[in-house]
Amino acid sequence: MRSYQPDLTPPWKRSTPVPEVPAEPDLVVEEVSTGFCGAVIRCEKTAQGPTVTLEDRFGKHRVFPMEPRGFLLEGKVVTLVRPGPGGLVRPTRTASGSVAVPGARARVARAGRIYVEGRHDAELVERVWGDDLRIEGVVVEYLEGVDDLPAIVGEFAPGPDARLGVLVDHLVPGSKESRIAERVTGAHVLVVGHPYIDVWEAVKPSSVGIDAWPVVPRGQDWKTGVCRALGWPENTGAAWQHILSKVRSYKDLEPQLLGRVEELIDFVTLPD
Repeated sequence: MRSYQPDLTPPWKRSTPVPEVPAEPDLVVEEVSTGFCGAVIRCEKTAQGPTVTLEDRFGKHRVFPMEPRGFLLEGKVVTLVRPGPGGLVRPTRTASGSVAVPGARARVARAGRIYVEGRHDAELVERVWGDDLRIEGVVVEYLEGVDDLPAIVGEFAPGPDARLGVLVDHLVPGSKESRIAERVTGAHVLVVGHPYIDVWEAVKPSSVGIDAWPVVPRGQDWKTGVCRALGWPENTGAAWQHILSKVRSYKDLEPQLLGRVEELIDFVTLPD
């Protein structure tokens, strides 16, 4: 008969079990050895073992091995594991940060609209808020310049059941854009803007892989000047596609743009 052998290991050296948590997209954890805190972007299987990619609030990505007891979740030590059979768990958030609604159908378009200045603005709004806009039934159109805004507002004939929201570039006091905005703003028309010369600047430089957006001298085409200063080919269409490809969610955009777009969506979806 074997005699009982007590465990003489000091309590602080004993390995206690910790929960295993699936590394689902958008789960926010902290890596224990570095203190890096971020949301799960993806899991990958490598020759050295499974890894997880985290994204912090500044858009910086770090890859970590999924080691036992390697992460903190709400202050408690956990072991991250790959999501179960069936592939990656469907994201619980849209690119704008809203709660995702799996299988939701697009709503029939509202009478209300959101106008933005140009095609690049429209593509950026679609990239980040597209899912939300389809669920709300909000159509986004572009102006090809703010000078046409008074005529468009007049033709649109806004009313309680057809509100019009407008996003304007470089809306700063005393500018041409601000004077036009004052002419058309009313009970059923909301004009908001961001301080950037062009919507390109509303994308965080870190997301694009640059230190800052260049300062372009007055008199030069701003987009061409940016390409020239960064050493990119002077093809603004190709440059924009490169910038847009770096935008994965609202985390890649500056707060001055995020708040204004959310404000417009709320305005045009108010109950009649």
